[in-house]
Amino acid sequence: MSTPRLDALTSWRADWKGLRVAVLGLSVTGFSVADTLAELGADVLVVSESADPEYERLLPVIGVRSWVGPLDGVPDELIAFAPEVVVASPGFAPRHAVIEWARASGIALWGDIELAWRVRDKVPRPDGSPAEWVLITGTNGKTTTTRLAATMMVEGGLRAAPVGNIGTPVLDAVRDPAGFDVLVVELSSHQLWYLGLQTGPDPVSPYASVCLNLADDHLEWHGSAEAYRDAKAHVYDHTRVACVYNKADAATRAMVEDAEVVEGARAIGFDLGVPGPSDLGVVDGILIDRAFLADRHTSALELTTVAELAADGLAAPHLVADILAAGALARSLDVSPAAIRESLRGFRLDPHRIEVVEVVEGVTWVDDSKATNPHAAASSLAAYPGAVWVVGGMLKGVDISELVTARGGGAKAAIVIGADRTAVVAAFSRHAPAVPLFEVDPDETEEIMAQVVELAAGIARAGDVVLLAPAAASFDQFSSYADRGRRFAAAVRERIGRGSGDDHDSQTDPAADPPSADRA
Repeated sequence: MSTPRLDALTSWRADWKGLRVAVLGLSVTGFSVADTLAELGADVLVVSESADPEYERLLPVIGVRSWVGPLDGVPDELIAFAPEVVVASPGFAPRHAVIEWARASGIALWGDIELAWRVRDKVPRPDGSPAEWVLITGTNGKTTTTRLAATMMVEGGLRAAPVGNIGTPVLDAVRDPAGFDVLVVELSSHQLWYLGLQTGPDPVSPYASVCLNLADDHLEWHGSAEAYRDAKAHVYDHTRVACVYNKADAATRAMVEDAEVVEGARAIGFDLGVPGPSDLGVVDGILIDRAFLADRHTSALELTTVAELAADGLAAPHLVADILAAGALARSLDVSPAAIRESLRGFRLDPHRIEVVEVVEGVTWVDDSKATNPHAAASSLAAYPGAVWVVGGMLKGVDISELVTARGGGAKAAIVIGADRTAVVAAFSRHAPAVPLFEVDPDETEEIMAQVVELAAGIARAGDVVLLAPAAASFDQFSSYADRGRRFAAAVRERIGRGSGDDHDSQTDPAADPPSADRA
């Protein structure tokens, strides 16, 4: 619920003192919210079912109280606190008891993104204005596109930072004394659901925005495919300059058509086909911009070529699509084609995204553990047709049958892991019965990937690919998708170390894994 007092809180320099705010959750996002509010002088109570010990230790230091315990109901301490605002971490689903209580009680309910927008003017640009925001979402490709767009902008001379669901809270960037020209904000569907609750006079209004694609995911959190779609669509709300959408995905086009945007905002399409005016696309292996030039009806600008991308391992179709989307966002901010081309030279994907772990005796072992839903796994299987497919985990309420129908029949074999194995096996039995099927059901997490690798090694021959693309979340048997991928890679190398062959070529990026979550 909006009130005159809350409506006035649209600046870092507004009077936040004494505002009673309950912060739900105490991980990286929750702490960034609590720390920001404490700095503003608000009266803050953190409520969480569990807490990172380091963050819990720091709360008294910054003058914030906390309550940690079971949240199957609404704690008496929270009711007694009588918050004027509840700021929820993204993990709190709409049907959580505390969220339902806050909404029923008429208490203003924000996410961390709304708070960050309200205080975005803390460190202004040289002209006195706050940093521009560019918003990125989609079922898949968010993190890669966010990194690509930020890298392009930096190469183009802008002070840009990738933030949000990518791992760095937006509030940390807003408060960074160095300041930025652009914040490239990756948003999960959870964060966007909270963004859709905004009622104040100054809603989030990005410079540019994109939904990369849409496929069923996180249905257990949102309650339905429609609710998930509606949450994603909020990325376009109040966009001022460029609404970028995927021409190959009708759902994203419909989102733009239905969006309430600022007058004058343009719809910019991208796909792997020949681009029309106001689009980006591919012509004869050349990535083309026909959107951001004066004579776009008869001319085009070259951004890079598929051949150049292939040299850096970026030529898979879904990656080319991500590059076009990022290029559209960068071009909307006047980043030159030359800067975009230069930024792509040497660009490397984060770990666990179609990462080649080893090539051993002609068999390529690929870790795409980040493929945490069927849509992402479909892209992996398109890049590696005929692979020995390692699949399974927590399906998050999503039916995998469509993926098995479309791609499963082309697999050389399938090795099924995870808590929802029964559904995966049933899908293969119905839709791809000729594919050899193997189940892995160890009691200990440490044994899962060892068994997977032994099975795969017995199936694969020179020229084959063993592809970990689970199409499912990891939390049933692993701590994260990164943990799952690391264990897969370690099992591959352990087998090599036992003397399975010396003809191997490691292509692993030694960089440490970034913070990760199976959240879209």
